[in-house]
Amino acid sequence: MAIVYQKDKRSGITYAYESKSYWDKEKKQSRAKRTLIGRVDETTDTIIPTDGRVRKQRQKLLELAKQPLPKRYFYGATYLLDQIGKKLGIVEDLRTCFPDRYTQMLSLAYFMILEDKSPLSRFGKWAGLHRHPSGEPIPSQRSSELFASITEAQKQQFFHLQGSRKLEHEYWTYDTTSISSYSQQLEQVRYGKNKEHDKLPQIHLALVFGQESQLPFYYRKLSGNVPDSKTIRALIADLQQVGYAKVKLILDRGFYSAANVHALYKSHIKFLLAVQMSLTYIRAELDAIYDQFRSFETYNRTYELYARTVRTSWDYTQPRPYKGDTLTEQRRMYIHFYYNSDKAAEDEKQFDRTLQELYDELASGKLKPGHSKQYEKYFSVKQTPKRGKRITVKQEAVAEAKRYYGFFALISNQRMDAIEALELYRNKDLVEKAFGNVKERLNMRRMLTSSESSLDGKLFVAFVGLIFLSYIKKQMQDTQLFEQYTMNEVLDTLDVIECYAYPGKRLQARELLDKQRDIYLALGVDPPSSL
Repeated sequence: MAIVYQKDKRSGITYAYESKSYWDKEKKQSRAKRTLIGRVDETTDTIIPTDGRVRKQRQKLLELAKQPLPKRYFYGATYLLDQIGKKLGIVEDLRTCFPDRYTQMLSLAYFMILEDKSPLSRFGKWAGLHRHPSGEPIPSQRSSELFASITEAQKQQFFHLQGSRKLEHEYWTYDTTSISSYSQQLEQVRYGKNKEHDKLPQIHLALVFGQESQLPFYYRKLSGNVPDSKTIRALIADLQQVGYAKVKLILDRGFYSAANVHALYKSHIKFLLAVQMSLTYIRAELDAIYDQFRSFETYNRTYELYARTVRTSWDYTQPRPYKGDTLTEQRRMYIHFYYNSDKAAEDEKQFDRTLQELYDELASGKLKPGHSKQYEKYFSVKQTPKRGKRITVKQEAVAEAKRYYGFFALISNQRMDAIEALELYRNKDLVEKAFGNVKERLNMRRMLTSSESSLDGKLFVAFVGLIFLSYIKKQMQDTQLFEQYTMNEVLDTLDVIECYAYPGKRLQARELLDKQRDIYLALGVDPPSSL
């Protein structure tokens, strides 16, 4: 039953009718029966009954017409995030750490996820159209105040609560990325080596991910000019401060240094670390097995490479100021060697092209200052009165350079075979993809905040959003949902689902398509129903 308004063209009066829908069995179609209620007063927009017939029924309709209309919201995507937040304990942990602000933080995180290209100044418009945890718009100034109110102690508490939910024995991947900033007022914004070759000053963001859960549970903001190798000991101290035990780290070669390896051993942290083939002890161990390395027994068909593990020792040293000496002992280490023939061929071709360019520069006399060491290393140049300039290649130096092409190595202090180590290490690309989510999906490629506290708070809310995105990504991979949709398509497909909020009544979810229901189930969430 509904109220329908119709204007009489001859008199100009608008009349209100009671409209009831029914099914006409003879014509086999839906029909409507209308009953006149009264006319609409143009001044007050109220309905004036035309007569006294069926007064009680019409009075009810008039009372119904005076009631506030139900509010309509987009609901499907925020419902998904609500359920994920409950499932992962995000809502509970935020409520514990931020009892007065957690709903606002969740709403801002939802906005960053679903409106990835929009600035926070657009939050008000989005909030008016979507059902979300806080239920109210948050002006730009209020969001800045919210970010600034987030303390370091609260963040550390959240990290601890989230970390306690992760798998106990899984490896953790650690890596850093650079985030450029236009601000000149932030203390940690510095010029440094930018991984995306951006010319702006930057900060570094370091992130820790679980290998199996593929969820982030810790991050650090670093000065933009700090190299990766200088961050490990601070990371170890932070993890211990938060209360994480039995840590296992997977690290890229940028984090390698003898001091970092000493620190990992000292803290009894299990690690898997990529290393440069130019290291003396790495080459010495490979030389001992070089001639037998590429054999049928060491070939892996799955990865199409040769793999072998060597057990060796690390010369561990630990200064002990309290005793006035240095502890020196042997610690067990495993080196996992790999050889890829395709990579070796590519490297050799590139090296030969480089040699040819160097030769041409020497022959023409157009030398480049930056190539002086390479000229000396790979060529002999003699000048005689009769023959003129004579350039010869140092074959031993060339052979030495090509000897290790196609090889790469990982070191570890935990026993495992070479293929297991390779699979663990290759999974670290999930952190690189997570950084892409931070910068692109969460609109964090350029930092526009000018306050240090606002920057810290915005990074934290973005980190909360990253947990949601990482869960969705893993579920889409596990259920092959990426074969049908991108992540944007999944969220957009659900975002159009509507709900109606009637005053004093339960929330009413609207129609759900089969493909939308299938997406919810694939993501491990029960489809919405009337609440």
